[in-house]
Amino acid sequence: MYESGENYLETILVLQKKNGTVRSIDIARELEFSKPSVSRAMGLLKESGHIEIDTNGEIQLTALGLEKANAIYERHQVITSFLMKTTDVSREVAETDACKMEHILGEEVYQGMKRFIQE
Repeated sequence: MYESGENYLETILVLQKKNGTVRSIDIARELEFSKPSVSRAMGLLKESGHIEIDTNGEIQLTALGLEKANAIYERHQVITSFLMKTTDVSREVAETDACKMEHILGEEVYQGMKRFIQE
């Protein structure tokens, strides 16, 4: 999956946890993207089987989408914790950099970070 698709799935998961329901406009506001950009991305995620959109425009993660979103969210949390523990930066700085790093880190490095924060 492409990086932007992963960001959308993670955003949908976070917004569902926070608000209960998610619509395209919520995603556009959260990510500060245009409505047409979000609409196109939702179409792609729907085609790939990661989301469903009901007649009211509410977006739900499918089992496939939820699995992927949870994995991305966990990576984000692990990397954020790792950066905070090892670099003594604020949560805000760590989260910003974790968002960039979560898509490029190899699995071996990610697992090493995960082990480090669990010790």
